[in-house]
Amino acid sequence: MKFIAIDFETATADRDSACEVGLAFVEDGQVTSTRSWLVKPPSYPYFDSFNISIHGIQPADVADQPTWAELWPELQPLLEGQLLVAHNAGFDFSVLRRTMEAYELPFPSLQYVCSYIFSKKVWSGLPAYDLRTLCKFHGIPLQHHRAASDAHACAQLALKTFAHAGVTSRDDFAEKLLTTIGQLHPDGYHPCITRRIYPSKDPSLIKGDPAKHKPDNLFYGRSVVFTGTLSSMQRASAQQLIADIGGINSNGVTKDTSFLVVGQQDYRVVGDDGMSSKQEKAVKLIAKGAPLEILSELDFLRNL
Repeated sequence: MKFIAIDFETATADRDSACEVGLAFVEDGQVTSTRSWLVKPPSYPYFDSFNISIHGIQPADVADQPTWAELWPELQPLLEGQLLVAHNAGFDFSVLRRTMEAYELPFPSLQYVCSYIFSKKVWSGLPAYDLRTLCKFHGIPLQHHRAASDAHACAQLALKTFAHAGVTSRDDFAEKLLTTIGQLHPDGYHPCITRRIYPSKDPSLIKGDPAKHKPDNLFYGRSVVFTGTLSSMQRASAQQLIADIGGINSNGVTKDTSFLVVGQQDYRVVGDDGMSSKQEKAVKLIAKGAPLEILSELDFLRNL
């Protein structure tokens, strides 16, 4: 099966600030080539220090690089009509869409799937499904948060997952990976989503604004529990963000929980092992095969 793995790095928290894009081309079960391009974002010369700490790309690195509008004539023929794979596709394809919109360029026509989503369907029982954890599990080399390496690793992960699940064509995704194929086209998009959604039974669910729902976000339709103290915001604010995205806030960890977000713990309360009762229960459920993932606060913020 032919596909392209894609990864973006951004200069700021704004999704239209792509500063690097990587593509890994796959054909006949092999990665045939990997390429990356540095991009001068609209925010140049401003880069958020947090983003620099993640990927190491500095304003000086992109000073003489093309803008997305200047680069697009080279990229469009590579992507048009293709099947793309991204890890946390909700992030990468929102970067693509917002960047295209920033330069008033029409969306390309393509299909896409999320390796994060289908990895959870195939490799059950792992404590987390971020790219670093999955690459360590499969022995895939990774220079994390550089676009070429992330795209190449995503391609290798997809190949291993497809082989394990017996996926040989796009028609197999719905049945064997329980995943829908997303669509991007000049008139809009339809997100790639999992066919399984975990409903909440928590009567204290915080209501969000349906107008703010984000169907392509990682937390959309998923049950989220918080434990510990968040350093970036109050827990109530984080729960409201989840509700507005279209996620499901729950007070306790159960077999229906999708994510446990772990903030700073008070060791006077949790003891020497540093785990709250919620985290201890989550670890036990994961060991029993529950489709639950433990996220750090940083992972939570990157996926909003």
